[in-house]
Parts: sequence; C-alpha cells; structure tokens
Amino acid sequence: MPNNGALLAFDTSAAHCAAALLRADGRVVARVEEMAKGQAERLIPLLEELLAAEGLGWADLAAIGVGIGPGNFTGVRISVSAARGLALALGVPAIGVSALEAAAEGAARPVTAVLDARRDEVYAQRFTDTGAEAPELIARAALPAGPQVEGAAPEALIAATAQIAARRLAAGAPLARPAPLYLRGADAAPPSDPPPVILP
Repeated sequence: MPNNGALLAFDTSAAHCAAALLRADGRVVARVEEMAKGQAERLIPLLEELLAAEGLGWADLAAIGVGIGPGNFTGVRISVSAARGLALALGVPAIGVSALEAAAEGAARPVTAVLDARRDEVYAQRFTDTGAEAPELIARAALPAGPQVEGAAPEALIAATAQIAARRLAAGAPLARPAPLYLRGADAAPPSDPPPVILP
C-alpha cells in the first residue's frame, strides 16, 4: 500500500481524545479534546480531521501508534480496538505504547514515571538505562525515593506515543499486536442474574 511514511497515534485512556500525526520529516501535529465520555463516537472523526488538515488520507499512513493505558478501562479498550481494526483494514502495523513510557520519554535515566490513578494511588514504572521494571499500581505514599516524572499534558503524551511507536517501527523487530495494559480491574459490578443456558 503506498504511503508517505506518516504515523498516526491516538489515545483515549483518560478524560480526553488525543491524536498526533508524525510526518516523515519528523514534524508532529497533535490535537487533544477534553471529554469525560463520548470518545468512541469522536475518535475516528478527530483522526479524519487531523489527516485532512495535513492534506493526507488513510492510505498515506505507514503505521498506527496507540496508547494502551494504564487508565480508564473503557477508554483503553476504545483505542486499542480502533488501532487493531485500522491496522487490519489499512495493512499497516499497529504499535502499542504505554502512558508510562510516554511520560518517561526524554527524561534522564534512572527515573520513575508516575500517573495519578485516583483513590490516593498511582501507576508507576521505573526506567533505567538498560530497561524497565514492570508497571504497578501502588499507594502514592509507597512511591520509592529517587528521580520521578509525574504525568504530562495530553499533547506531550500523545506526541511521545507517536515518537516511541516510530522508533519501534524503524527498529525492524517483530511487533506484537497492541493489547490493553490494565493495572486495575473495571469498576463495573458483575451482573447479578445467572448466565443464560447455552443449548446444545
């Protein structure tokens, strides 16, 4: 499929709909719309508007980058499922990037990336020169000492997501399909009704 080397990244893991287009010349154009709900309906139109504003179409994309969380359970599912569907339809790779990786982008190592998880808890992940420890959900009071970078503006996070995805694409290593990074279960209560009987 012909393309101009552009990479489109997006994220709906928090109370926003964020997208960034990384052009082949390294220029990043980002758009963020704050919203507590409605990301599923707004995401694709936002992506189309961003592409059109840059004179591009879907066929111009070389890859899709997507924020995989941690964050809002439903929001993460929206982005990841959209990325996988678009990648399949366009015949391009989809590359998942965690919000913690994006938060740590450009920071001197070692550093612990921290994102607010509410309820006096945080999502945290320590990054070193040689790799990264597993991300975790911990009490804010339990954060280890040492250099930290906490959060970032959504515009910076989505731009970092695009740049990290582009580096992974350029590395040429096999890319796994993006999958949600859940560090906390869904808040929805399980149904109280018994499951239906499946007939043979």
